[in-house]
Amino acid sequence: MRLADYTDYSLRVLMYCATYPDRRITIADLADDLELSKNHLMKIVNDLARRGLVTTTRGRGGGLRLAGDPRDIRIGDIVRGTESDFRLVECFGEGITSCTLGSACRLKSVFAGALQAYFDSLDRHTLADLVPAAFVPGPEGSASARGTSAPPAIATAPLADRAG
Repeated sequence: MRLADYTDYSLRVLMYCATYPDRRITIADLADDLELSKNHLMKIVNDLARRGLVTTTRGRGGGLRLAGDPRDIRIGDIVRGTESDFRLVECFGEGITSCTLGSACRLKSVFAGALQAYFDSLDRHTLADLVPAAFVPGPEGSASARGTSAPPAIATAPLADRAG
């Protein structure tokens, strides 16, 4: 399974916001540090705001912030909200009742189990798991460790290319 770039970029935006919870992040900040287009980022940020994951403020001094605690934002929920198609095989489609193999085919149930295991794994992880502990407020991280430079290890490589 391959995630859409939109999902990858959405995760990067949220990771960036989690890294700097006390700062208003601008689209320009994101575009420069994540090396993504401002137009594409505006679509992503609008979608994240509509879903309640970030808050936005317009005008001078405006920007965006993470809307909640990164420990409460499950990766599985982000992926479900940004991906549009989880059909691993054609027969996963809505209303598909015909199969050339008929009742002898067990492929759908195998892939359904794999998809469930995939989401079970993603649901065990939160946004806080994707940023260094020093950048997460609370007992495991120190708010004073935050700086104003680009966040560590999120600006350049797609999430799929990073060691986890």
